[in-house]
Amino acid sequence: MFKSLILILGLVGSLMLTFVLPVQASEDVNGLSDYPLGAGDLISIQVFGEEELSVEVRLSDAGTVSYPFLGELRVRDLNTGELSKLIRDQLADGYLVNPSVNVTVKEYRQFFIHGQVEKPGGYPYQPGLTLQKAVALAEGFTERASSSKFLVAREGASEAEAEKAELQTLIYPGDVITIDESFF
Repeated sequence: MFKSLILILGLVGSLMLTFVLPVQASEDVNGLSDYPLGAGDLISIQVFGEEELSVEVRLSDAGTVSYPFLGELRVRDLNTGELSKLIRDQLADGYLVNPSVNVTVKEYRQFFIHGQVEKPGGYPYQPGLTLQKAVALAEGFTERASSSKFLVAREGASEAEAEKAELQTLIYPGDVITIDESFF
């Protein structure tokens, strides 16, 4: 009986590793575990056992959120772990004893694509997004699109600071993609 119990626990542990590790690895590969929050992100703040302190809120243009008891918090450029710690520390300072806070990104801010695509505009970011996938979301290239002149301006960079890109270039929230016109 004892050997059967150990075997079952071993199988359950093995299955957990199979399903948990790939998800964590994919977040690390895309660099989203250190993802800096920015204007337009929709986040969920959960405080275990405190429903009135659990909210979903979108970051303002100033990179702030309004949070119960604590007021307006500047959270731009913090990652979810840093924001969890900030809220936990402030709630523990006179409001709650040892609060458990979890912050997750529910919806990333948009990326933008313009130039020679069928439907230019802003689109919801998806982890693992490449320039090729972004073009597909914009319903493909126009007939006049260049097959090699792509530029990506990272969030906060000017158009003059845009970098040359390839179809496999990773795109991040807030990026602006330009698809140039072909001259022949």
